[in-house]
Amino acid sequence: MLLRLRNVPRVLVLLVLIQTMSSAAHAASCTTQSQMTAPQRDDLTSSARTLLTEMQTGNIQAMQANTIPAVAADFSGIAASVQNLKPLLQNASFTVNNIYILDASTESVGAPRTDFFCGQPVVTLNFSDLPAGTYALAIGHATGVPQPQQISLILAKLPQDKWMLAGLFSKSMVLVGHDGIWYWSSARKYAEQNMNWDAWFYYRAASYLLNPLDMLSSLNLEKIQHEADRVKPTNLPGSTPVTLAAHGANYSVAGIDTTTTFGALDLDVHYTPDPTQASQLRDPPTARKQVMDVMSVLLEQHPELHKAFHGIWVHADQGAVSLFALELPMNGVGPTANNSQATPR
Repeated sequence: MLLRLRNVPRVLVLLVLIQTMSSAAHAASCTTQSQMTAPQRDDLTSSARTLLTEMQTGNIQAMQANTIPAVAADFSGIAASVQNLKPLLQNASFTVNNIYILDASTESVGAPRTDFFCGQPVVTLNFSDLPAGTYALAIGHATGVPQPQQISLILAKLPQDKWMLAGLFSKSMVLVGHDGIWYWSSARKYAEQNMNWDAWFYYRAASYLLNPLDMLSSLNLEKIQHEADRVKPTNLPGSTPVTLAAHGANYSVAGIDTTTTFGALDLDVHYTPDPTQASQLRDPPTARKQVMDVMSVLLEQHPELHKAFHGIWVHADQGAVSLFALELPMNGVGPTANNSQATPR
């Protein structure tokens, strides 16, 4: 299981364009903003701004009218995403920061993958099962609000030379008040001090924030990934859980991630109790001690976590159900801990 950032605002609606890693690839042409003629730039930027304004005002009907027919026919996903984004975009200032024209008009029918190589340094865009045609990517920023957003619009040009919406991505530009460059810089500092757990999670935050959409890759994003690979801890749960020995008991840890559920950046730990441990969770004081044992041993093994995270949130899960969960600040892990959020299920 690949670790994911939890509870970080992100919207993805991609109804006709999906990335894959197929080995068979076909190259098409990409025109960057600097390579476009003034009319091309103005036309594409104007179309993107119109859609962004419609998102900001929640004008679902107008957006649907400016969407290609195949996507407009089932617009519920985009409509729901726009409604979720609307509170975050009110009073925002919009800029269209990057635009690309993607010419796949000569693609063969049924090409499993289409690659676009854009500009220098190269930005690569990968699509699967892309019908022949002319497309565009417009990346907009909504700033001046508490949670600034980056919004990526996939546009398709119809025969009447009108740009229309074909796909929508959105994710936050900041995580707990910091942008991707800050997390990248912080990850490097942790790596220099051999604080590999801190570095790993901060590299992941940097990559998430600096990549506007998953089908895009660049030299900088690849550089972040290479740096992250060098520090990735070997004892993180992945496709299989890891065993954590804590005060005479073994706990099966299924996942370790990050979360901003309580506002600050916390470590988020999930373990699966065995039958004996699960029965102990029925008694709140015993459950609290069990979960705190998991916390304390994890922090004893990796004391660097105190520096990078506000707190730690541990869940005892049985299938999809959380039997007990406890969140504590890092300096509160102990028998006299205060300021906790305990959630028995």
